[in-house]
Amino acid sequence: MKWYQDYSIILEIFEKHGELVDEVNFYFKGESEDIEHYIGCKLQDDEPYWAGLCDIPDGCDFKTAKELFEARIYNGKSIKERWNDLVILDIAGIRADDWKLSEFL
Repeated sequence: MKWYQDYSIILEIFEKHGELVDEVNFYFKGESEDIEHYIGCKLQDDEPYWAGLCDIPDGCDFKTAKELFEARIYNGKSIKERWNDLVILDIAGIRADDWKLSEFL
């Protein structure tokens, strides 16, 4: 398993270093790879954690990373519930395989 496939590590990075993550794009296995979803963090906002391309037409915002990861906004399920089918493509504009975890934990 690659580090970015571990739910607890990604959640921890969002909680502790969300501003450095900026934006993560991913898709779910079983869906078209052309359908990419986005989550991210903008600490200057009152609800800094956000999701785009989800069940909510214009996306949505959350106060905490945990709320974002547990919101049932992907075909009625959460990122946490669908984690085993989630494929991260890039983090902060960098391919997930090239992202340096050691800089953040």
